[in-house]
Amino acid sequence: MSENKNNGGMSRRDILKGLATVPAVGGLFYGAYVSGKKYDATREARQSILKEFNIDAGVSTPRMTYTPGAKSTGQKIRLGVIGFGIRGPQLVQASGFATRRWLENMEKMGPDNDRLKAFYEQEDLNIEYTAVCDIFTVKAEEAKDTVDNGSAHGKKGNAKVYKNWEDLVNAPDVDAVIIATPDHWHAPMSIVAAKAGKHVFVEKPMTHKIQETHELFRVIQETGVVFQVGHQHRQTDSYFKAKEIIDKGVLGPISMVLTHTNRNSPNGAWVYPIHEQASPETIDWDMFLGNAPKVPFNKDHFFRWRKYWAYGTGLNGDLMTHEFDAFNQILGMGIPKSAVCSGGVYFFKDGREVPDVMNVALEYPDKNYTFIYSATQANEYSRTNLILGHDASMEITRELIVKPDRRSTRFAEKFEKGIIKPDEPLFSYVPGSTNLDAVTTATERYFAAKGLLYTYRDGVRVDSGHLHIKEWLEAIRGNGKTSCDIVAGYEEAIAAHMATVAHKMGIKAFWNDETKEIHDQNGNVIHEIPTDSPADVGVIA
Repeated sequence: MSENKNNGGMSRRDILKGLATVPAVGGLFYGAYVSGKKYDATREARQSILKEFNIDAGVSTPRMTYTPGAKSTGQKIRLGVIGFGIRGPQLVQASGFATRRWLENMEKMGPDNDRLKAFYEQEDLNIEYTAVCDIFTVKAEEAKDTVDNGSAHGKKGNAKVYKNWEDLVNAPDVDAVIIATPDHWHAPMSIVAAKAGKHVFVEKPMTHKIQETHELFRVIQETGVVFQVGHQHRQTDSYFKAKEIIDKGVLGPISMVLTHTNRNSPNGAWVYPIHEQASPETIDWDMFLGNAPKVPFNKDHFFRWRKYWAYGTGLNGDLMTHEFDAFNQILGMGIPKSAVCSGGVYFFKDGREVPDVMNVALEYPDKNYTFIYSATQANEYSRTNLILGHDASMEITRELIVKPDRRSTRFAEKFEKGIIKPDEPLFSYVPGSTNLDAVTTATERYFAAKGLLYTYRDGVRVDSGHLHIKEWLEAIRGNGKTSCDIVAGYEEAIAAHMATVAHKMGIKAFWNDETKEIHDQNGNVIHEIPTDSPADVGVIA
């Protein structure tokens, strides 16, 4: 099929390709271009709207800069990593050290692999891994090999392998720790590390239980260590632009936020592979259990721990927290006044305790909106995250589109004059380019669409996790603050715990901001998340 060429010799494909690389109002420019004589009038109308709201149509303004290949200045920071299962290798890679397996897989995809290129070109964060710890000996050895030999910048190391995480935390040659363990270890390890004076980067959710949330909050404030929760959404380019647009009041009064998770694969439902070398001889089972109920050695529990309440936090803690934190940074939502939650194990009948379908509503009556999260692990239909305002709606992932509402009060006159149309976007912000992504699995595609794998700085693709870790390290050096600090982590954890309490107890859970307590509709305080089903539990005194 031949291309339709315009008088200038450019094809429709050429135009689209060019516009996709412009982090601005690309969709509007293309629509105007193909309209011929309407271009100038349309552009003038759009520019008048941008001017009216004082919005920069160009790139967003991130909290920190990024220069490919640059090296961080200041003190070298000595790191220890605890946990090297799934998220641990990803965080270590984001800091500049990749596993042999990942490097080999990326190299097989050829020279046009953006992810491999971005890894080698990322900034040198000026760090050294001096310690690693994993209770599965195979993973502990892989962690050491990675931090000793997998540097993007050709560095060689000699990290010590620790069998006990407390010994790592107290090691004199460790300045800060990255904690990437099952959820039930997040708070206990963070608390001990902070008390030992070590800076903490901990994966989400921040905590597994209600009371440890309060305790961790207190300890971080008292010790003053630099603390960061692993919500890399905080670095996503489109979210900075979204906040700018929201703050300028373009959407008008907001009434609803709609977010979601859609997956449809065993991996997306936490049915992770079981390693062939796993055994009681290679895994410290008692250390894995920690504060969880004592049960015999179980490979399914160890590798697929997210399916069980004793170790994980379910859809609310694992995936809703991503969306909550993303919109918390845009809207400043804070802790909801109340939460309701429904769902169940409807598809993966594999003995799991944690629902694979979930619906959550968090109420903010003081802000006049509701935050709604829905999830299924048995269908990957693509849905868009939405912020619904009286005058306009915002669709947001790693890109964003703002569309006027045909019943808008603010834009009514512009509709009548034909300056804008209710079926055309006001703005569309498309950072980055259309180059082929080396995204191979359904789960990776999910995270890529959410902006959780990578983002852009000045048109350059960069791992969002890299930026998030860099922000933490620079804060340790005294350059700025962390964006997902203990306050943001506290809000995320309490919101998730409220939803889980509501689900497990079959109630509407409320938050008392004065007493910092979760309670039921009768005012009874709920000190901890029940471990039984709704039919078997009552309010905990």
